[in-house]
Amino acid sequence: MMPFPTFYDPKSVRDVRVERAGLVAEAALDYRARHAVQPSSKDKLRIAAFGIDAQIGFCSPEASLFVPGAVEDTTRTIEWLYRNVDKITQLHFSLDTHRVFQIFHPAWWIDDAGKHPAPFTPISYEDVRIGKWKPVAHPAECLEYVKKLEASGRYVLTIWPYHTLLGGVSHALVPALMEASIFHAVLRSSQTHFETKGTHAMTENYSVLAPEVTELGGKSVGRFNAAFLDMLMEFDRVYVFGQAKSHCVLSTLRDMQEHIASVDPKLLEKVWILEDATSPVPPPPVDPLPPALDFPRIAEEAFRELAAAGMKLVKTTDPV
Repeated sequence: MMPFPTFYDPKSVRDVRVERAGLVAEAALDYRARHAVQPSSKDKLRIAAFGIDAQIGFCSPEASLFVPGAVEDTTRTIEWLYRNVDKITQLHFSLDTHRVFQIFHPAWWIDDAGKHPAPFTPISYEDVRIGKWKPVAHPAECLEYVKKLEASGRYVLTIWPYHTLLGGVSHALVPALMEASIFHAVLRSSQTHFETKGTHAMTENYSVLAPEVTELGGKSVGRFNAAFLDMLMEFDRVYVFGQAKSHCVLSTLRDMQEHIASVDPKLLEKVWILEDATSPVPPPPVDPLPPALDFPRIAEEAFRELAAAGMKLVKTTDPV
């Protein structure tokens, strides 16, 4: 088990600040010399760490879509990375990437009074069909979207607070985690990989690998990201963590399960889920609460199913 670098302070994990790239890089070079750390190209067991949407927008208590528990999840993740920095071959991070006008943001919808829906408002196919909520653009495609989304049985359309806006602070990786990625990159001579998702205005993109709906009005609004999955599956193990357990993490793991199983179900054993490094979105304040919005329950049940399928549930304190 490797020691923490001297610059790391667990109390700073929740801080929103500029990453100290120069200081961290110099510390990595000194650490390499003192601990004789080899470059990742020499790893016999190749391990990928895959962080899903570990961004300020989900992990900072000041953010509009903060996931309760994310600060503690991120702290455990960072310390797991540092303790195992000599074993982890490459880091991969997805970045949820949005603009103001997207189908799940308030600005996209209005009612007869010209008001936008409040965050966490569920919008059903019936709501759109009868005109309770009207889209500001592409009405036919929006009606088709909510119909297809409900037919998938995974989610209903939820209006989210504006979050992870491209160009904004909330889009960035948590600074303390970004410093860990810089440290790993310099120490192990291994470039960190970043994968953006969620840029198309007309579909939600919980999964890193595919949008919730891929075609509207006979036109593609997204497709399965086979290249990124192939990149991950080149490793002997893929450790998964990030936010949120009930949404982006879960959707990504489900896509991984479906596509890996179609090739070789035994390969699911490559996927190791750090279950103490991810938290669910709390259920919205709706009474009675529809089962489709009971996000913690959905996440727990799905994680048990993923483990039964062959993925491994582990903790950040378990040996790598």
